[in-house]
Amino acid sequence: MPLSPDARNGRALAFLRIGVGVFFLIFAQYKILATEFTLHGGFQFWINKFLTEGGAYPFMAPVLRNFVLPHATPLAFLVAYAELAIGLALLLGVFVRPASIAGLIFMLTLLFSSDYPSSSAPLWLYFAASLSHSVFALCFLTFLVGRSDAVWSRLSKQHTLSSTIR
Repeated sequence: MPLSPDARNGRALAFLRIGVGVFFLIFAQYKILATEFTLHGGFQFWINKFLTEGGAYPFMAPVLRNFVLPHATPLAFLVAYAELAIGLALLLGVFVRPASIAGLIFMLTLLFSSDYPSSSAPLWLYFAASLSHSVFALCFLTFLVGRSDAVWSRLSKQHTLSSTIR
C-alpha cells in the first residue's frame, strides 16, 4: 500500500530534522573533544575575523567587540554545548521546538555576526552571503511550524525505522 502524502511529508520532515541534527553533532564534536575552540583562542579567532574582515553587520560589531570578546571563554563553551544539545534533540526527536528556537536564534546571531556583504552590495548578495546560516535558519523555522517530531522520534508511535518501512 503506497504512503499517503501526509506520511511522505512526515518522513521527509523527519529526515531533514535528523540530517540537521547530525550536522550539529559534527559541529559540536570538534569544539568539545578538542580544546582549541573553547580554551585556546579558536572562538576569539573567529570573532576577530568577523570584525576585521567586515563580516559583522554594523549593529552587531559593538556587541561582538564589547560583550562577546570580553566573555569569550564562557561563550565558547555555550556555543559548543548548545550545538551538542541542538544536535541530540533533533537526532532523537525530543524537545524539537525548544531546540529549533535555540537553533534559529543561533543561526540569526551567526548570520548578523559574519555574513555582511558590505553597505554597497546589491540586495541579492545579502542572500548569497548568508547561505551558510540562512538555510539552517529556514530548517529551524520549518521544524517550529511543522511536526518534525511526529515520525522517527522517541515521542512518536513510529519511533523505529523498521516499523515505518513496512
